[in-house]
Amino acid sequence: MRGVNADSHSVTPPAPAPATLLSRLVVPTGVLAAVVGAFTYVAAVDPNEPGHYPTCPLLASTGLYCPGCGTLRALHALAHGDVSTALARNPLTVLAVPVGMWLWLRWARVGWGGASAVRTAAPAWVQWGAATLVVAFGIARNLPGLTLLSPA
Repeated sequence: MRGVNADSHSVTPPAPAPATLLSRLVVPTGVLAAVVGAFTYVAAVDPNEPGHYPTCPLLASTGLYCPGCGTLRALHALAHGDVSTALARNPLTVLAVPVGMWLWLRWARVGWGGASAVRTAAPAWVQWGAATLVVAFGIARNLPGLTLLSPA
């Protein structure tokens, strides 16, 4: 094909249709519904009574508390407005709840269209810092002198 530019026969695919408000909010709304449902269940079914929830596999097999041990009891206490008991069961969970709420609101705001999604993930130093905090908390709550951090 002499004299014909090979690029002239290429077809440009059509641009994708802009997402509707409903399609942008479906996933954040679904996640919120799942979290509210789980929180409502934990509020109604007391994890302090045996037989309602499974035992932590790490605690059952080693006798050590994982960073999540006491989370259900902390969330149950928070659901009933008892912040001091929640802090005694798992202070990391109590600190994580407002952070999770803030992250969800930020996500929903991007879906609503009120802000641009410049960054989709936290910077590496935030991710490593959070992972270090969780691991350090898991170790510290098993040390003999720091029984204050054990889920009692």
